[in-house]
Formats: sequence, structure tokens, C-alpha cells
Amino acid sequence: MTMDAGWTAWPAPAKLNLFLHITGRRPDGYHALQTVFRLLDWGDEVRIRVRDDGVIRRVGASVPGVAETDDLAIRAANALQRASNTSLGADISVEKRIPAGGGFGGGSSDAATVLLALDRLWNLHLGVDRLAALGLALGADVPVFVRGDNAWAEGVGEILTPIALPPAWYVLVDPGIHVPTAALFQIPELTRDSPATTMRDFVSGAVLGNAFEPVLRRREPALQAVFAALAQIGTPRLTGTGSGCFVEFADRGSAGKALDRLREGMPHLSAWLAAGAQASPMRDALDR
Repeated sequence: MTMDAGWTAWPAPAKLNLFLHITGRRPDGYHALQTVFRLLDWGDEVRIRVRDDGVIRRVGASVPGVAETDDLAIRAANALQRASNTSLGADISVEKRIPAGGGFGGGSSDAATVLLALDRLWNLHLGVDRLAALGLALGADVPVFVRGDNAWAEGVGEILTPIALPPAWYVLVDPGIHVPTAALFQIPELTRDSPATTMRDFVSGAVLGNAFEPVLRRREPALQAVFAALAQIGTPRLTGTGSGCFVEFADRGSAGKALDRLREGMPHLSAWLAAGAQASPMRDALDR
């Protein structure tokens, strides 16, 4: 999608974790996970303008309170520049729609979109495998956005197997509670030894739940209140390690009616609709 004055715009979709189990701790100290990533047809927009002087610069504050040196989109551009030895640079601006800290993958998705877009704009052609490896060094969720498929995930979330998911619509809620991921993993009552499950079990509907949900609900009364409200319209779930919640519906009409009911009871709640995607919208953007 082309914009004025040399800028191009690229989608950075949000994601949901349809379940999230911790199955143990790896020798490197990281936790072993199992999850399913569902990409959404909604998210941020990353805008890029190529520079000839090698400078990589953020234009505007993408996330309030996040320094440019900590911005995953900028870090992704710097990592790609180093890996490719290109002399080119970029101006990068992100229109944030995905709430920070909610578990919807905004920062990771922005980083993946920067990697994919600059690989194209800088004419590098490094390939998805190389870009996913660069993304993994930035964060465990970046590779799924680089590869662009709904996926069954293991390891720290980087061992990905594409999975076909039925069409769905979601009522999404951001309770606005932010607990650092590292702190969550240190909570003593967190279940870290869930039995390993299989993709077949998930597809059959036997696997649900998020290891962080009971911990956060006990610690955060506001999140408990949101879950109680969502339970009036369906089965609420937590996504990722944030406080973002969702309820799944088969079609837009059902989701829209449920959202209306939710807002009647909690009019000030940050809630909205999004459709599940069969593949990342970024893939379509690159194919144009």
C-alpha cells in the first residue's frame, strides 16, 4: 500500500493464544510452552520510508513511555541492517491500535512487519527462515508473525506447525492491567508442569485454558470482574501473558450482538470486534 512522499504502509496483525500451557522448564532456564497462535485480521499499521544514508529513525512515539532504543520495530530494523550489511536506512512510524501489554502481540508483530517489509524494500531477499531467526532474537512471538500462519507452537513458542482453524469472530477486551511477563513467570502458584498435549486434542476441543489466567484473576480484581462480565456472553479466555481477554463466536452477527450486551453492562470497558485470519494480512500485502 503506497503513501505520499516515499512512505509505504504495511499491516501488523494482532494474535490470540487460543490456549497456553507450561509443560516444564528447559535446561536454558526458559519455560517450555504449548499454545496455538490465531492471527487476526486487525492490528497496527507500520509505515516505512527508505533512506539512502543508513540512518534508522523512529518518526513519532509509537508506544508512550517506550524509548526508541527499546522499540521492537526499531530494534528489528537495526538487526536486519547488521545482518545484511546494507547501506540503506529507514524512517519508521507505527500507528498503534493494539493495546500494549495485553497479550495481543503488538510489539512482536510490528517487529515482524518491519523485517518483512524492509527485506522487500531494501531488496535483500533473505528468506523467511533467516528473518524468523532474526525475529526470535527479538522475542519468542516474532517468528509466528514472520511466517504468517496460524500455528501450533512449542518450545518457547518458536517451534511452529501451521494449523487450519475455522472462521471465527472475537469480542476482545483490554482490562488495562499490565504485569511484566518476567514477573508473571516468577509467581510461585503458576502451574509449570501441565501434561504435554497434542494438536489432535486441541482440534477435538479437549484443550483449553491459559496457565496465567487463574493466577491473574486471583491477583487482579479488575480482571476477575471482566471475566465475570464476559461469562454472560460466552466462554472467556486470556491471551498470552497479558491481561487481554476474548470470547470466540462463529460469525460476526453473533459477536456483534454479544459486544452490544457487554457494553450495556460495562459501558466504559475497552472492547471491540475482530475477525480471525486464515493467514497474516502481511502476506497479502507482500503479494501485491
